[in-house]
Amino acid sequence: MSETFAALVESLRSCSTEEKVELKSVLERALIDERRREIKANGRRSMEELKQGKLKFSRSISELKEFLAE
Repeated sequence: MSETFAALVESLRSCSTEEKVELKSVLERALIDERRREIKANGRRSMEELKQGKLKFSRSISELKEFLAE
């Protein structure tokens, strides 16, 4: 993969400034979309844990510390 990555980087260096800016925009959107999918998956897992009664809630700092220690 590192050879492919190196070749890609080398190809990008020969692109125009306009192409580089567009590529930057495409990559940023792709990263945002990927993060959204991660957040959505985490939300789904959390909702499933809530339905299964696996989630614990508290407003007490000491109880929260105990939950984290488990």
